[in-house]
Amino acid sequence: MSKIELEGMEFYAFHGCYAEERKIGTRFIVNLLLEGNFANAATTDNIEEAVNYQVAYDIVQKQMEVTSHLLENVCQRILDAIMNEFHDVRLAKVKVSKCSPSMGGKIDKVSITMSKVN
Repeated sequence: MSKIELEGMEFYAFHGCYAEERKIGTRFIVNLLLEGNFANAATTDNIEEAVNYQVAYDIVQKQMEVTSHLLENVCQRILDAIMNEFHDVRLAKVKVSKCSPSMGGKIDKVSITMSKVN
């Protein structure tokens, strides 16, 4: 079983629980961990058997663009899209952090982590 980690993907999106977030936008950081049978790609150097990092990034970016009030919904959409695209992934874990949400300065960052097993 191999692991691939994509850390620190940064996005700016116009969704959230508060009207100010939907108006001025919020910065999000996404970390993605994928586990699966990627050993064949390493031994054959065959890109078709590997997880394409750019495709994974594009999937996350597309899901971040969809309006959603809850981070849980964002995480679930990312997990579902990743599992649908990469069939060799056995476990996907995503952490979405909303940085400096518009909550009167009381909370600097809110993070949700979810996993999905295939």
